[in-house]
Amino acid sequence: MKYRSEYVIGDLQGCYAAYLDLLKKIDFDPAQDKLWFVGDLVARGEDSLSTLRHVKGLCEQGAAATVLGNHDINLIAVWRGFAPLKKKDQTEAILKAPDCNELLNWLRCQPLMAFPNEQTVLVHAGIPPHWKISEAARYAREVQVQLSSGFFQLDRVLPHLYSGEADDWSDQLNGFTRIRAITNYLTRMRLCKQDGSLEFSFKSSLTDKMPESFRPWFEWEVPRDRKILFGHWAALKAEVDLPTVRALDGGCVWGNCLVAYRLADGKIFTSSDKCPKS
Repeated sequence: MKYRSEYVIGDLQGCYAAYLDLLKKIDFDPAQDKLWFVGDLVARGEDSLSTLRHVKGLCEQGAAATVLGNHDINLIAVWRGFAPLKKKDQTEAILKAPDCNELLNWLRCQPLMAFPNEQTVLVHAGIPPHWKISEAARYAREVQVQLSSGFFQLDRVLPHLYSGEADDWSDQLNGFTRIRAITNYLTRMRLCKQDGSLEFSFKSSLTDKMPESFRPWFEWEVPRDRKILFGHWAALKAEVDLPTVRALDGGCVWGNCLVAYRLADGKIFTSSDKCPKS
């Protein structure tokens, strides 16, 4: 289908009022336009339930698509009983909703990477410098297969997805360690070394002191044939725009705004409202 306009929208985080405001700003029409979401649909905003329902409805109409973020995967783990509900997350209403199973069964089947057009690739956190985009797509599919499998396999994988320590990458990794490493790169990465070694504690802006030998993953110079559109890093305030990367998490839940990036020309649109929870 040829769309009138396509937009990539940064982390919603359940900021439902700002999300609806942004849709008005871009004059979104689900019959003519398409939205692409960078993940973290839910978590710390004022209405994650309505946000998730709305995005799911648009995706089922063919008017939207999303990738998974770390908060989305965490919610799936909470739902299945493998993680506690975090104090800052406002997702309990989803877990108590009559359509909870329907919503989260749909969510767990979403991919970790998507390709909006021939020039771009969409991922929540980024693609590390030691991976080609084609490799990242193949690895992302491995995780998607695990998360969208039957409950027996899903429940085997979920307890192993997160660890305080980052795994050193090797293509020879296998089992749960491999799935966890891929998930960490695509949904949690901010800083890394040139060889891909990760650092999880740093969440600040680019002007703050970083651990020695680590840089933002996108500052390692790697030739790319597509522009990487990503979210996850709220402190960037969607201000990073380089030839091969574009940050789109505006940090709405922290008092800033939601951001939409028009694919045709790269124009940025922002919501007027910040999240009421900020």
